[in-house]
Amino acid sequence: MVKQDVIGVAVVGTGFGQKVHIPGLQAHPRTQVVAVYNRDLDKAKAIAQSFHIPHACNTIADIVSLSQVQAVTIATPPFLHYQMAKEVLQAGKHLLLEKPTTLNATEAKQLYFLSKQKGVIATVDFEFRFVPGWQLFSELLSQNYVGNKRLIKIDWLASSRADAERPWNWYSQKDKGGGALGSLGSHTFDYIYWLFGPVRKLSARLNTAITQRPDPATGELRYVDSDDTCLLMLELADGTPCQVSISAVVHAPRTHWLEVYGDRGTLILGSENQKDYIHGFRVWASQPGKPLTEQEIPNRLLFSKNYADGRISAFIRLIDQWVEGIDRNEQIVPSLQEGVYSQLLMDCSHLSNATSNWVDVPKLQQFLLS
Repeated sequence: MVKQDVIGVAVVGTGFGQKVHIPGLQAHPRTQVVAVYNRDLDKAKAIAQSFHIPHACNTIADIVSLSQVQAVTIATPPFLHYQMAKEVLQAGKHLLLEKPTTLNATEAKQLYFLSKQKGVIATVDFEFRFVPGWQLFSELLSQNYVGNKRLIKIDWLASSRADAERPWNWYSQKDKGGGALGSLGSHTFDYIYWLFGPVRKLSARLNTAITQRPDPATGELRYVDSDDTCLLMLELADGTPCQVSISAVVHAPRTHWLEVYGDRGTLILGSENQKDYIHGFRVWASQPGKPLTEQEIPNRLLFSKNYADGRISAFIRLIDQWVEGIDRNEQIVPSLQEGVYSQLLMDCSHLSNATSNWVDVPKLQQFLLS
């Protein structure tokens, strides 16, 4: 018999965790937030009080020692993911991890195998898989609407880092996992894998437009070595060329656009909503010689409830998947395996940028067994 118990969840990280994880988990009928982590215990206590959460902790050891905690979500900066996730998994707790998964694919692979060893259900917050417009786009692709793919173009152009006065922090540091490739490219690599399959090889050029930012503590300018813009060329395993432009420092009217051109048709997915990168996606389609026409998103794919912050709506759907996996004790998608592949493509992109060469991408199973 499938269990229907409420799952006690601890939220680790109170930036994105406070904006999306806590409200999403509190809105879900099967999850209860029983603890919150912040390295500053006073902050953890204040957040716990404001959200009516019974426990506040400032160490992962304290979090996983709580008997009420069966699962943990991690929404801290990327450089903290590996050690925190490792401690959570070793304690036998189910895991929901923000992207990018870790700082490199080797770390991600270790977490993947640890989750299997401990028999826990681990997922990564690749939320585009759960957005109505993206799900319709995926269905049309699977119905072979475009036929044989000839070209894929992706533009994700954001202004979140466009203000040169935005303070220097971990995001400004490459070795901390900062940069547009980690924040946006990790998503992009996952949905490329989901929608189109694996990548055979890639070429990447990374650029830093704003090379100094003010230190919030001193006001002095500090050096930025993380990327603001990523230009990528990919060749998929089936030979399809894919062109990707990602930037976090531009003001563009077309913020997130995905175009697929084939011998039978064209599919376009796009959003002009700069403030909310989940809401606002629409889908257009056309056959050769016919006008591009917007496709109605069927009611069965729409969110049952829309939140002012669209990320919560998509996050709740990810929780649905995670809870079902926990109930059945079955691995789900996206799992840490998908997290490994996204991280592997990021690693290959950094290598390509450093060497100015095309880089062959290992097959996922081959990498996992290496």
